[in-house]
Amino acid sequence: MKHPVDVHVGKRIRHRRWMVGMTQQQLGDLVGIKFQQIQKYETGMNRVSASRLWDIAHAMKVSIGFFFEGLDADVRDAAMADIDAPKEKGDLMVDREAQELVRSYYSIPEEQRRRLFDLARVLSDVA
Repeated sequence: MKHPVDVHVGKRIRHRRWMVGMTQQQLGDLVGIKFQQIQKYETGMNRVSASRLWDIAHAMKVSIGFFFEGLDADVRDAAMADIDAPKEKGDLMVDREAQELVRSYYSIPEEQRRRLFDLARVLSDVA
């Protein structure tokens, strides 16, 4: 059975990899493992050792803590439901459109991105 922490860390690896536009093959090459192992990490099938997580964080230019952000909520939700159950509609990071929107957003220069963020906030307050 998959452990909720392994599933969460795997999701965060997949999320970050996708956000930086990296393939499983590319990440595997950077850390010296096969892409199939990256797949297993991302699904939570295999646990990521501390040293491997260190290598992955370095390759994707994030701190180790990135992979544990939001963990408390995921562990609580997993305890209340089956981990392998289909994702709820509210899980935005599963939605490809949301992922593409976030990736595009972060490719915008910072000053313009701040203005876009303010606009989105105003529009969402109106709705």
